[in-house]
Amino acid sequence: MTDYIRKTTLDNGLRIVTESVDRVRSVAAGIWVRTGSRDEEENKAGITHFLEHMLFKGTAERSAYDIALSLESAGGYLNAFTSNEYTCYYARCLDTRLPLALDVLSDMVANSTLPEEEMVKEKKVVLEEMKMYRDSPEDYIFELFNSHLFRNHPLGRPIIGFEDTVNNLTRSDLFDYIRDRYHPGNLLVSVSGNMNHDEVVRVTESLLGKGADAGSDRKEVPLTDYDVGCSIFQKPIEQTHMIVGRRGLWYDHPDKYLLLLANTVLGGGMSSRLHQNIREKYGYCYSIGTFNQSFTDSGLFGVYIGTDREYADHVRELIFVEFETLRSQPVPPQELKESKSQLKGKLLLSQESMNNRMTRIAKSELYFNRYISLDELVEKIDEVTDEQIMEFSKSFFDPDQYSEALLTPEDSGAGLNRLKEQV
Repeated sequence: MTDYIRKTTLDNGLRIVTESVDRVRSVAAGIWVRTGSRDEEENKAGITHFLEHMLFKGTAERSAYDIALSLESAGGYLNAFTSNEYTCYYARCLDTRLPLALDVLSDMVANSTLPEEEMVKEKKVVLEEMKMYRDSPEDYIFELFNSHLFRNHPLGRPIIGFEDTVNNLTRSDLFDYIRDRYHPGNLLVSVSGNMNHDEVVRVTESLLGKGADAGSDRKEVPLTDYDVGCSIFQKPIEQTHMIVGRRGLWYDHPDKYLLLLANTVLGGGMSSRLHQNIREKYGYCYSIGTFNQSFTDSGLFGVYIGTDREYADHVRELIFVEFETLRSQPVPPQELKESKSQLKGKLLLSQESMNNRMTRIAKSELYFNRYISLDELVEKIDEVTDEQIMEFSKSFFDPDQYSEALLTPEDSGAGLNRLKEQV
């Protein structure tokens, strides 16, 4: 570990990681819980996300308004998010307000009362959130695509859950879930900014240092088989939204740096091959890009594009042309150098944000149980060669491994010939 990254594990199993950045006057603090949508029973899909909402609804000492006002009145803010594999409650504030931020976050995680009347109201809020996502074609197509890629597996369910499962959640369900998943061994406190590690440990121990690590560990659900497929969905929209993708690489996969570079070459911004050859050369879209997400045991990779339904077949062909180029030709030296510089630049620029730094050290601990330094990342990126990318691409970018999902305007028909044959 470098001298500005420190880690302490309390007697009850709770971990604390900090990064000292003394050139700023702010801090970002997060309490991370190693539980996400993949840890849910099928009949309680969405409970992790719903609980995240409910922890803002009051504790024994603070009302929902007190929680909202606590950091905002001091110039900071509170927020939270739920993913497939973890939940995070975080705050950003002035360095002098860090004890307050840790106190409020800890109070929410450890002492929430989950009022019944607030549950009734918050279910309505979450149902509206579901409608919001369904009204967004970009969000909805990803939900549909994931449901195919991880069919019959928790990773294939929407993080937000379903109307019936959320409506059926009870207050007892939430308390049982907290007891099972919010135990000290599943908690990680992460802080970046102008602070002192020993002081963070002292404050955290006074707030969360009691209690035994009595909950359960993650129940691993084996991945289901991946079947390549094509699907068409329709909504009253103007554009066709397309995803061409496959299962990707897990966090610690030995080829992850090869995929990072290949992903940058393909879809890393306006200079990428897909952007230049589909948007700039042919004008087939406004928005196109690649996505690359990793889990503990799998991942997602693909291309998203919004286009006119008449262009869908042409776009698909052009995407596979770029795949084939990666499989058959080494990335030219100058393009590889530029892609490495772009990737390293994004990593370094992200460090300007205390939130990003807090998130990065937390994920390093959650997924690798150690700090992954920027120097190590840069070294791994620089080691990648054009021949390695081509060899990796021969199998990873095999078109026969790619599934497709389209969300099209109602009564559309043109431009979807290949898909119609396979649905």
